[in-house]
Amino acid sequence: MTVDVHPIAAPWGRFALYSFLIDGSAVGGDLALVDTGVTASAAGVPGELERLGRRIEDVRWILLTHGHIDHVGGAHALWEATGRTARVVISETDAHFLRSRRAHVEEALTLRGEFVDAVALEARKTAETLDAISGEMEPTLTVSDGDVLDLGGVAVRVVATPGHTPGAVAYVVGDPALDGHVFVGDAAQCYGAASGFPGYEDPDAYRASLERVLALDPAHLYLGHPYRRQDGTPFPVALDRDGAREALTASLEREAQVRAAMEGHVASGSESPYSPFEKVARELGYSGDPTLEPSPFFTTLHGYTQSSGKAPGKELP
Repeated sequence: MTVDVHPIAAPWGRFALYSFLIDGSAVGGDLALVDTGVTASAAGVPGELERLGRRIEDVRWILLTHGHIDHVGGAHALWEATGRTARVVISETDAHFLRSRRAHVEEALTLRGEFVDAVALEARKTAETLDAISGEMEPTLTVSDGDVLDLGGVAVRVVATPGHTPGAVAYVVGDPALDGHVFVGDAAQCYGAASGFPGYEDPDAYRASLERVLALDPAHLYLGHPYRRQDGTPFPVALDRDGAREALTASLEREAQVRAAMEGHVASGSESPYSPFEKVARELGYSGDPTLEPSPFFTTLHGYTQSSGKAPGKELP
């Protein structure tokens, strides 16, 4: 089945965000947007659609890969721009991020509040949600693994890809191994994006999801950000089969490196900004600012301590 896919840049500060237009009109299908950026970046989407000869009012679906601010923040604004006619879709597991700004604050405090100034983090995250999330809303439809959406005759299969968030999903259009399209959001992070470190809550789930997507052998893979190779050069957000294999393999490679660095971890007693993971940062060659929001460094390493059943200051098996 032939559809056209158009990446739409949706920048937010230091982050390069992307939405994607799925255009099935050539085969009688609907227009759909995958992910929305934030309030400010979503404001540019209607103009980008016009340049493609399409109108925001004709978008029938807004498909959200997961619940983070930079993917759902513009959802309410774009839904309004469609005349409130588009169907807004997210997994039930991540739907609370669409329903509540406060959910984003609670997530940040849970995942990294013990490693940074929690009072400052809460204030910063609260302000961020007011600025970057265009509105709280109830999704039109919640989905789970194996569900199939009918976009006017274009079938879109939902594939669960937890790890980055518990409810992350990929959207698969057509047969991925032939000429299909797979939209993974942030389920494949390679060596990180602007922050310089990959971010995921659950390392085991993240790795399993990468292996699942790699097994699809997608002809076309779409990343939520221009994630980086080991040498720092960015991947394109729209990848062919060879690029998809490279990006997914790089993601698995970096996860293995982080996992190995966390084995035998003992908390650093220093006042390093990377504490209690200063030795891990040094071993991995990470020299970024771990306090920047979002902070994948602390979120990811916290995930390894949770999956091991150990507290951050204890040795891991």
